[in-house]
Amino acid sequence: MKIFSAEFIRGAEARKDYPPTHVPEIAFAGRSNVGKSSMINSLLSRKNLVRTSKTPGLTRKINFFFINNSFIFVDLPGYGYASVPMDVRRSWAPMVNTYLTERKQLAGVVVIVDSRREPTELDENLIKFLQFRGFPFVVALSKADKIGHSERMTLMKATSERWGPETPVEFFSSVTGLGRKEIWSHIIELSDKWRSKPHNKGKFTINSDV
Repeated sequence: MKIFSAEFIRGAEARKDYPPTHVPEIAFAGRSNVGKSSMINSLLSRKNLVRTSKTPGLTRKINFFFINNSFIFVDLPGYGYASVPMDVRRSWAPMVNTYLTERKQLAGVVVIVDSRREPTELDENLIKFLQFRGFPFVVALSKADKIGHSERMTLMKATSERWGPETPVEFFSSVTGLGRKEIWSHIIELSDKWRSKPHNKGKFTINSDV
């Protein structure tokens, strides 16, 4: 995918703050410090569009980015970091749940899981939630440059057994670009499916005031 434009629209903590658009949105979800922001920057061939930090829990809003004047990337707050203040952590769950369950523009979710570690309980809960609702998603196993080929093959078999062979899983590295093409293929497919739904056909707008 050639990226000719990518811009931050706004951050939102409540539904009233979502941008008034009607284009497909691809959300990125994962635990804190899993490499979510680095992945988005890598996919967009940008270095600093999405802020990255060594401090987990930096993203505390739902951040919207308008890509190629045709769809939106949504950076969801990372979950599961104990050092984030309790009141902040408690606010994340309803914030993200509201977005995932009520945002009609949402075309799919990229769930990012660290390839070097066992999926956390929160990773499992998110994937089970998406499966239960029949919502389209792809699992991206991040930081894959840090494990060898044989480890990847073993891990791929394990993820198929864990989440079912119908769950799409791709390895990804923001350092080497591994999996970039494959993740983009999923994003394009998810966006096209959203556009093909009868209630979305012919709708392609983004208000000038966002």
